[in-house]
Amino acid sequence: MSILKIPTARIFESLLKPARYKGVYGGRGSGKSHFFGELMVETCQAERGTLAVCIREAQRTLAQSSKRLIEGKIASLGLGHGFKLFSDKIETPGDGLIIFRGLQDHTADSIKSLEGFRIAWIDEAQSLSARSLALLRPTIRADKSELWASWNPRRKSDAIDDFLRGRRPEGALLVKANWRDNPWFPDVLEEERLLDQRLYPERYDHIWEGDYARAFEGAYFASLLSDARTQGRIGKVSADPLLPLRAFIDIGGAGAAADAFTIWVVQWVGNEIRADFQHLRRWRKSVEQAQSYTFKAVISVIATGLMGAVWLGVKVVLSK
Repeated sequence: MSILKIPTARIFESLLKPARYKGVYGGRGSGKSHFFGELMVETCQAERGTLAVCIREAQRTLAQSSKRLIEGKIASLGLGHGFKLFSDKIETPGDGLIIFRGLQDHTADSIKSLEGFRIAWIDEAQSLSARSLALLRPTIRADKSELWASWNPRRKSDAIDDFLRGRRPEGALLVKANWRDNPWFPDVLEEERLLDQRLYPERYDHIWEGDYARAFEGAYFASLLSDARTQGRIGKVSADPLLPLRAFIDIGGAGAAADAFTIWVVQWVGNEIRADFQHLRRWRKSVEQAQSYTFKAVISVIATGLMGAVWLGVKVVLSK
């Protein structure tokens, strides 16, 4: 009887035990996709007859799937004799199967073809729609079935982020992994990471540190705020009770590409700008649900929060 030995980064060890939901989120180079690829191969080898599906929201061709990664894991682990590779599927020991699907075009009827599958791995899960997640969860219902997800966070409101990080189902195993957690992080990626940190600081934290996408190229003050943060010119402060608070309103436009409606509450204290960002966090959920409110109701929510806000601000010291 042969023993399969797969080196596993310490950050992923908690995910080796059984759980209905397993999730890994983080930035580029963390090894999260490689971990789940190896775990799928290991599961199919150890538990003969396993039916598994690799899922993405949109998958027009198999080139957009995880098939090549899994084939590479099968080869590197020396398991080619037990796995049969086909153009659209992988047959595994004991009449098991790994298939690759995009959920975007599935319906409540067509997704029933996945009933009986025990493992579903959603890669690039930040793109999974709420509709697809709602279809998938009750479909994968075999005994001891598991749903895995790996993603680079984009927004709190993304379906997988809201489900696993926001609502956190009981018993779910969730890990944040980044480049520093990968003992096999290659030198070429380290060069790319440092290059992004230097040339594109406004998007570095999202791409490499697994933070939400907070700034986009072209945002007016993204680079200035990033410089202030890097240089230690941003820190927590209290409001000065002797100085006035000023509210600045940035009214977003209409349409799918419109900016959000935002209120900034600030104080000028010498060469410092003190801004209350905490109220933005408190109101964000209400604003994200604006499609279910009237415009008047949204303004009412924001105005009520503004009147009752407790200052929990930060300061930005202006560079000279």
